[in-house]
Amino acid sequence: MRLMLHVCCGPCAIYPVKTLRENGADVMGYFYNPNIHPFTEWSKRRQTFSTYAESISLPVIYQKTYDLEGFLQKVVFREKNRCAVCYHDRLLSAARIAKNGNFDCFSSTLLYSKFQNHNLIRSIGEAIGASAGIDFFYQDFREGWKEGIITSKELNMYRQQYCGCIYSETERYCDLK
Repeated sequence: MRLMLHVCCGPCAIYPVKTLRENGADVMGYFYNPNIHPFTEWSKRRQTFSTYAESISLPVIYQKTYDLEGFLQKVVFREKNRCAVCYHDRLLSAARIAKNGNFDCFSSTLLYSKFQNHNLIRSIGEAIGASAGIDFFYQDFREGWKEGIITSKELNMYRQQYCGCIYSETERYCDLK
């Protein structure tokens, strides 16, 4: 199985890539995260993942530009549903790349995080897959949560403290109650 794996960051890639490879998948990474704010945070995550991918010989396609403005234009006035908009944007991009590259399916390291909405990711991924003509591969990678954290710490990886967008950064650091 050739699988295009959307990757949000290095630490979240550890367990999914390992598990997929152990199960015989030929995995290629895809770093596309226009939601991440600020640019310095995006750069740290990209560099951390790049270093890790190189260390495990994982081929990767990287988004060419930083498009925070594009992300914000999609989310404005939809802030309460921003995660759905964000999941859709990133999974749609991964599906298109996978389809054009003749992959068998696509998936995302978002499925590793215990903080993400798996039901929503799965339903969006499956709908996009059906529309794009490529399978969405769902696997609940949360069982490897602790293993991924331990490994990322052993590797001294940069570990971010919020999901990525300006809204999650605000929720993480500001007590606005």
